[in-house]
Amino acid sequence: MYDVICAGSATVDVFARTKSSELIKIFDKKGETDLLAYPVGSKILIEELNFTTGGGGTNTAVALARLGHKVAWLGKLGNDDNAGLVASDLKKEKIDMLAVKGKTPTGYSIILDSIEHDRTILAYKGANDFLDFGEIPLKKLKTKWFYFSSMLNRSFETLKQLAKFAQKNNIKIAFNTSTYLAEKGASYLHDILKRTEIFILNKEEAGFLVDGKNIDALLAGLRKLGPRIVVVTDGKRGASAFDGEYVYSTQANRIKVVETTGAGDAFASSFLSGIIKRNDIKFAMQLGQANAESVIQSHGAKTGLLKYSEASGIIKKKREKVVKKKCGVAKKIRLP
Repeated sequence: MYDVICAGSATVDVFARTKSSELIKIFDKKGETDLLAYPVGSKILIEELNFTTGGGGTNTAVALARLGHKVAWLGKLGNDDNAGLVASDLKKEKIDMLAVKGKTPTGYSIILDSIEHDRTILAYKGANDFLDFGEIPLKKLKTKWFYFSSMLNRSFETLKQLAKFAQKNNIKIAFNTSTYLAEKGASYLHDILKRTEIFILNKEEAGFLVDGKNIDALLAGLRKLGPRIVVVTDGKRGASAFDGEYVYSTQANRIKVVETTGAGDAFASSFLSGIIKRNDIKFAMQLGQANAESVIQSHGAKTGLLKYSEASGIIKKKREKVVKKKCGVAKKIRLP
């Protein structure tokens, strides 16, 4: 029996850092947009090149395994050398692979580092888009939780079928969506959200799914879609969670940021770990923040992921404050 089976993407990630980019800020009615620009027709020298494995499915699997959980990864790879790199990394972390292989190449990403250490990702989804429900070894899906990271096209339809499988087999679901999916609207995600225990997304994604002038309104609107606990992250401004009665908020610390890839995966998977270990939202928020802040201090989505003892030490030392208050709009919105 697994604690968690992580269903989601796997990629080989290439991090490229140069000094030739410019950060352009555009202001319009929608707010501020940052653009990363490179000179047209130029040959740009790369100062630093790093190869790692990534993808929402494997990132969260590694995070949960390091925090002490028994974990398996479920996804699709190509029949190529990059698939071997993914498999090797998961084996080192003692994560079981419930992987399917196909003819389409393994997912691949190129991450361009910006001046402010945020990132622009050129993503080739590859085999990640072609996971069929009929390929999955259902007899091996013995778990207490599913963690769903974002999957597209044919694989998203498979996630919907897995959600039905989870409901029939008393398996809880944690769901971390993406901008790609959130842009399609709440009705597109309905079959998963109505079966979800924990729903985690960022503030921009939340705005695609529900209307809300403030964080309380966003949280209450998201919970109305079905999940029991909703969590909205907001980058440098921290994160907030809602259980139907109380809002729990934490502020991000000022730390040296090297690169932000994987921060969302680290927070979301660690939040789930905190719920599994203690069923305590305050602790889950602290664990999520500790791991996310560790990840953004190094290159790669997995490099800075903490062991449970390390994360616990950080929490005890920093005593991160989580503010708990009544939701300002919960009484105005009918909640499940």
